Amino acid sequence: MTPLPRIMVAPNGARLTKKDHPAVPVTISQIVETAQECAKAGADGLHAHVRDEGQQHVLDAGLYKELIAEMAQSLPGFYTQITTEAQGRYTTAEQMALVRDVQPKAVSIALREIMADASDTEMHRFYHECADAGIGVQHILYDTEDVMHLARLVRDDVVPQADLKGLLVLGRYTTGQLASPENLMTPVSMMNRELPEIDWAVCAFGRWETDCLLAAHGMGAKMRIGFENNRLNKDMTCAASNAERVHELVHYLTSSPEDDANYRVA
Repeated sequence: MTPLPRIMVAPNGARLTKKDHPAVPVTISQIVETAQECAKAGADGLHAHVRDEGQQHVLDAGLYKELIAEMAQSLPGFYTQITTEAQGRYTTAEQMALVRDVQPKAVSIALREIMADASDTEMHRFYHECADAGIGVQHILYDTEDVMHLARLVRDDVVPQADLKGLLVLGRYTTGQLASPENLMTPVSMMNRELPEIDWAVCAFGRWETDCLLAAHGMGAKMRIGFENNRLNKDMTCAASNAERVHELVHYLTSSPEDDANYRVA
């Protein structure tokens, strides 16, 4: 199985449109172009949401197959991850149907969404199908309850222990709920204890995204960055593009390694 990329760009998410920022990619060609720019800036993976003609998030197998094909041609070998984000619209059955139809190499799945109306037996079948097909599932974890839930599913073999991947999400879309580096301590400690073999990354909502990702890197995490979670640079200026956000993170990781030690948490 392929490990998570060190820096994955999440350029659009399920909610933003061109009205929010002109550089939010909403078509296949725009997503691919953004991925190319971010690859040059230092990203080695893409987490993408496809959109319909009205710029709305959709779980559309045809669009995802088109995106994967275009990415394979334009950026061969670049880690390309689709999503089953429900956004309050899609059932567990529809999420699973998307994965089974597309057969992607990588998919992110919010644990609380896909388990909302399914039994352990159904999910055992689905997760083991993914493992057998070589589909890398990254489990989206919003809090310590999600971490403990995943640990229980792994213990019960609902989720295979091999090639276990996760994403800790700091903050929310809700106004005022911004991420900060201090938010890492409890979930990371719990995850290290309950899921010591997991390949994990962090994303963070809001203006402290860069600080959170540097802190997470100091704790051994991989990083997901981009407009899906935040459009502000560390100096509080609005980034012109997703590539600018990637470039800033790479700058702090490579040009000032001593600064990274300031975010390291024991």
